[in-house]
Formats: sequence, structure tokens, C-alpha cells
Amino acid sequence: MVGNVAVGQILEGKVTGIQPYGAFVALNDDIQGLVHISEVTHGYVKDIHDHLKVGDVVQVKVLNINEEEGKYSLSIRAAEEPPKKQQTETKQSSQPKEQSATNSNAGFNTLKNKLEDWIKQSKEREETYRS
Repeated sequence: MVGNVAVGQILEGKVTGIQPYGAFVALNDDIQGLVHISEVTHGYVKDIHDHLKVGDVVQVKVLNINEEEGKYSLSIRAAEEPPKKQQTETKQSSQPKEQSATNSNAGFNTLKNKLEDWIKQSKEREETYRS
């Protein structure tokens, strides 16, 4: 525990700066940490500016504290509940198991048949070189 900040704590902070790799968040007058771009939200973040701007007040979880360097690793997404699965994913997974299994094997059967043809062609070519 450094000052009144400990790993695992969820605190409120203010975004003080944004870089392509993450956002700097002030926890108080003395402590500022970095929220890496991968810790901004659940899912992929292409441009951090789509999610944060300087002055935003955010909830962050303290992931790590490097006392020697005075660095604080923070996460916004760890302070939030993960999103629930979307309705479209639920509909896709509600297919009958037999139909789903049939569809998933179709591609492999085609590849299996092609593989047999390729092996046969390879053996034929091999024989032409031996003759």
C-alpha cells in the first residue's frame, strides 16, 4: 500500500492526458497512473479518443504499483462488469446440436476428400519420375 492506494482498490480518477498507448489518470493531487489502451474497455480499442477525453471522471482499479519508479497501472475495464453476451450470439448457439455438428463437419469432409485426391495425384507424379 502506497499512501492510501492499494492494489485491487477501485477508485475514482480524472483523465489528465491521452496518448496512443493509453490514458493518464490522476487519483489525487500526488498520484497519477496509466490506463493502458487494452485496459480501457472490454473488447478491442482502435482509437482511445473514441472512449476517453481529458477531463473525464472514471472508475479505475489499481492493477499494480511500482513503488521504486512511482508508477501505477490502472484499469477501467476491471472496474466494470463484463458485458453480457449479445442476443445474436444466443440465437446462433440455440441451433440444434445435430444441425450444428453437421455444418461444422462439412468443411472437414471436403478437405478430407481433397486430401485423398492430392495424395493420389502425388503418387501418380512420383511414378512418372521413377519411370
